[in-house]
Amino acid sequence: MTGNDVVAAARECLGTPFCHQGRIPGLALDCAGLIVAVAQKLGIYHFDVDGYGRRPNRGLLESTLASQPELIAVDCARLVPGDILLMRFTKEPQHLAIFAGETIIHSWSSPGKVCEHRIDAVWRSRIIAAYRFREVQA
Repeated sequence: MTGNDVVAAARECLGTPFCHQGRIPGLALDCAGLIVAVAQKLGIYHFDVDGYGRRPNRGLLESTLASQPELIAVDCARLVPGDILLMRFTKEPQHLAIFAGETIIHSWSSPGKVCEHRIDAVWRSRIIAAYRFREVQA
């Protein structure tokens, strides 16, 4: 499997309405739901977490990602398409996106849907960690 397979699976979700804790491509996804949908589409084992607040805190996203058996941490300076980005807007990491090279794909409440846009300096500054599915050949 390649990172491009991850990106293609994420792109199939573009336009899906944002919904907190959404897990159904085409109907409702949040940022974590997008990652879950991509893993399911590609047949990658994962376990999901529910019941989290709109702004996860106390390291919830970090601990959830670290405990996923099919994810490995990668150097943020060596991102490849298909990598999963852990991001923060304020103090706590509270957002996930998929790196697609010059763009990111994520479900975000501001546009209200899964979207893809250029990763500019502001978005790049929000990245605090990155992960890769073990099955992806870098």
